[in-house]
Amino acid sequence: MVSSADVAMLIRRGGVIKNVEGETLKDVYDYVAARAKLPEGVTAEVFSEELYMREQVLSTAVGNSIAIPHPRRTLFKDPEDERIIVCYLKQPMDMHAPDSFSVHTMFIVLSSSAQSHLGVLSSLAKIFRNKEFVRLLSMQPDAEQLIRKISTLGLS
Repeated sequence: MVSSADVAMLIRRGGVIKNVEGETLKDVYDYVAARAKLPEGVTAEVFSEELYMREQVLSTAVGNSIAIPHPRRTLFKDPEDERIIVCYLKQPMDMHAPDSFSVHTMFIVLSSSAQSHLGVLSSLAKIFRNKEFVRLLSMQPDAEQLIRKISTLGLS
């Protein structure tokens, strides 16, 4: 499993993007791709398209107004390029979540391998079970506020 410190490092690498605009999911991904800190060799166009294509297979909404978008394939091999980009949508979007809530927060995961990806997803699932953390997301905290909260959750 990925530790709290690992998740914190991934968020620090990816950063936070607030007030993400878009009428459609493709618009949202294009907006994020144009502003995200992407690994060298990953273009905004490829990043956005991969997120959108993955979403066409199955919704990445997990409930509690949260989604975990990710490319449908690995876009790089170096673990040092892994990151989580946290995005707060300007307008919540229906992403067909299991609880039917519209998504207002996305944790976009970029991993270098399937094993790493599964570890990050597992850790995020545990984090998202914390009601205080979920409430914090509605206040659109910055990266450091997120990291501080995650560090109190005791993932190992």
